[in-house]
Amino acid sequence: MKITEQAQNRSDSRPGTRAGLLSLALLPLVLVACGGGDDDPAPLADHTVYTMTNASAGNEVVAFRRGDNGMLTKIAAYPTGGNGLGSTEISPATPQDGTDVLASQGSIQMSPDKRTLVAVNAGGATVTSFSIGRDGGLTRVSTLPSGGLQPNAVAVSNSLVYVANVGAPSNGYASNVSGFKLGADGTLIAIAASTRSLSSVNAQPARLTFNPAGGLLAVSELTTNRISVFPVAVDGTLSAPSVNTSVGMGPFGSSFLSSGALLMSEVMSGSVSSYSVAANGALSPISSSVVNGQMAVCWTFVTPDEKLLFTSNSASGTLSSYRIASDASLTLLQAVATPLEGPTSAVIDGATSEDGKYVYALNSGIGAITALRIESDGSLTKIQTIAGQGIPTLGAQGLVAR
Repeated sequence: MKITEQAQNRSDSRPGTRAGLLSLALLPLVLVACGGGDDDPAPLADHTVYTMTNASAGNEVVAFRRGDNGMLTKIAAYPTGGNGLGSTEISPATPQDGTDVLASQGSIQMSPDKRTLVAVNAGGATVTSFSIGRDGGLTRVSTLPSGGLQPNAVAVSNSLVYVANVGAPSNGYASNVSGFKLGADGTLIAIAASTRSLSSVNAQPARLTFNPAGGLLAVSELTTNRISVFPVAVDGTLSAPSVNTSVGMGPFGSSFLSSGALLMSEVMSGSVSSYSVAANGALSPISSSVVNGQMAVCWTFVTPDEKLLFTSNSASGTLSSYRIASDASLTLLQAVATPLEGPTSAVIDGATSEDGKYVYALNSGIGAITALRIESDGSLTKIQTIAGQGIPTLGAQGLVAR
């Protein structure tokens, strides 16, 4: 009997037997659980923060590793193959102080699947895509003309990329947006006849972002006080926009919620508004111009659970926080959630980590990133300010975090 059982056990462990086949069937699940599958999330890239030098003599994206405690260490800097603007302002319509020179949110963006990073090169009128490695490192894939002059922001939705171009004095500014197909490997291909003008020749786009379904593209126009919302056609081109008047002055940064509601900062009103968005792009205010008492309220970023909205207030050198209700209405939580590094630090952008634990703020005036922990009550505690590390004093732009 013992010999028979041993023989049976040996037989069941061989490939081709029921037990052997079951083991082989479970193998892919084991590989995925252990990080061995080709399509599983990158184990280190999901703890990264990226910013851009915007250097006029060779733009670069600087990558940082985010530790479990939220603190950053530099990985490397990666050339875009194009040039930025340095500390030269993109137009005379914004303060000439060398801080937020692109006057935009979203000059670098990740694709929804986190495999590609796209950056603008405002000085060379190009856009660059990088593939993101499993270690968070970047490999440049494409650098193409942006479809206009002085690109300052980008939006990515699955296989579609749109770039906002401010234009330049040489072409009367000619503010527009222009589209690209994004390949699985990060390759960009320009979409024929995709360039669309904004509501005026010098509208100066500040932010463009897709709604969650990818069927609408919202563009804030800084100098016209309008928000143009374009329906996206199946071929990736844009239909005629719904041109909406902003309820506050100076629409700038924006974030879509998963519900489809749109949050918009208003730089001149020192406030944030929320809107419901119709299928044709028409906006209806939910909360109108909820002020926070800070100056140059420009950038918006939302926690992953969509319960908190933070704004970067450049002229005050602060972050403000808002509560987001289930109907997308807004309530000011803290006018000064953190004072950061002072008004001269010129905080110009920010992002929350994907685990919802940390906030990162780019201080263009001093070439630094501040890391902050989000407390249970929504307040912020500063844990690190990392300066230098390839981030220039004046001129740096854009921030994304995982």
